[in-house]
Amino acid sequence: MDDTSLLGPIVIVVLAIIVLSILFSFVPVMLWISAMASGVYVGLTTLIGMRLRRITPARIVNPLIKAHKAGLGVNIQQLETHFLAGGNVDRVVDALIAAHRADIDLVFERAAAIDLAGRDVLQAVQMSVNPRVIETPVVSAVAKDGIELKVIARVTVRANIERLVGGAGEETIIARVGEGIVTTIGSSTSHKAVLENPDSISNTVLSKGLDAGTAFEILSIDIADIDIGKNIGAELQTDQAEADKRIAQAKAEERRAMAVAQEQEMRAHVVEMRAKVVESEAEVPKALAEALRSGKMGVLDYYQLQNIDADTKMRRTIGDTGEDDTE
Repeated sequence: MDDTSLLGPIVIVVLAIIVLSILFSFVPVMLWISAMASGVYVGLTTLIGMRLRRITPARIVNPLIKAHKAGLGVNIQQLETHFLAGGNVDRVVDALIAAHRADIDLVFERAAAIDLAGRDVLQAVQMSVNPRVIETPVVSAVAKDGIELKVIARVTVRANIERLVGGAGEETIIARVGEGIVTTIGSSTSHKAVLENPDSISNTVLSKGLDAGTAFEILSIDIADIDIGKNIGAELQTDQAEADKRIAQAKAEERRAMAVAQEQEMRAHVVEMRAKVVESEAEVPKALAEALRSGKMGVLDYYQLQNIDADTKMRRTIGDTGEDDTE
């Protein structure tokens, strides 16, 4: 047999190998065999359709095998639809298996909705089985006696599967618990009563139904730490007294300024009156001259008036000297 007769079979074998390689790379035969061995029937046409729809068959078939082994009634169409919607098929199936083992009522549609909503459905199922403890930051509140108390609380919550879609998160729980702590301490008559019975805070806050509208169910609220802070009441009274003092000083300064202004006004008025007196005294000689000129007063009357004026000045001088000696 010559080389030419062997060339044909070799070419056929090579072409067969190439065709089989392309076929096995496009059609996941090993995955199909694994599914059949696990008791899950998946047709080759279905696998080829996944390739055409740009779906990785392993990301659908492997979760389907897990669901079948766990006894879940999940079909390949549901998984494929969830994958095309952008969901995490493997995580949803794991969550369904965990819920089934924990006897939690969780159907595929709800699990898929929770996953598409952006929440970790597997973590939610795990939190439903094992409650989680959330620690609040330091919450500062003031009792009626003015003493500040600083409280740290630990909130034990369990995921509520029914309210995971559209329910509020941990931030809302922390905010509501903090608000309840502030309200409870603020309504207490004395900070000593709160220190003696810290469980009154948790009981009061827990009875308010703070988990309404959230994705969690509050199981308990425990006071982890409670400390005494500042005497806010005394500080407020001190600040108020300081403010009152400043107001009183401002009003006193205002009255002093008004008194000074009034004094200056009275001095100006005195100067004005003295000017009027001087002006009136300047009219006396003119009146005397006019009286002498018109004959209404004689010369003797004028001299008598001068004597009376001189006598008055002498008496005034003697009186001023006597006052100085007495002093």
